[in-house]
Amino acid sequence: MVEIGSRRWVIAEGFIPSRGIEGDRALESHEAFCLLNAGDSPAHLEITLYFADRPPVGPYRATVPAQRTLHLRANDLDDPEPVPRDTDYAVLIQSDAPVVVQHTRLDSRPERFALLSAAAHPVG
Repeated sequence: MVEIGSRRWVIAEGFIPSRGIEGDRALESHEAFCLLNAGDSPAHLEITLYFADRPPVGPYRATVPAQRTLHLRANDLDDPEPVPRDTDYAVLIQSDAPVVVQHTRLDSRPERFALLSAAAHPVG
C-alpha cells in the first residue's frame, strides 16, 4: 500500500477561547486535530506546543489506530499540563507512522461565533 500522509506536521496558529457556549460539548469553544491513519499499523503521536513567551510543553501522547480517524480536542489534553486558554500557541505533531492532519477551531463566543478549518503543514 502507498503511504498516505507525513510523520511530522506543523500547525502555526493555535488559540482556544476561554468563553463560549457552555454545557453543550458540541458547541463549546475548542480546537481539534483531525487525524487520519490510512496505514496498516497504529500511529503513535507526540504533540509539542510552542509559545511566544515561554518554553515548549510536551510531549502530549495519542494513538490513532490502523485505518481509523481520531478527532483529538486540544481542550482535552492535560498531560503534562492543560492547554492554556486565551493564549496563542503553535503545534508540532510527530508520528511513528504516516498520518494526515487537519486543524479545526470552533469559537463559540457570541460576538465571534465562527468555525475555522485548515490542513496542517507537512514537514519533510
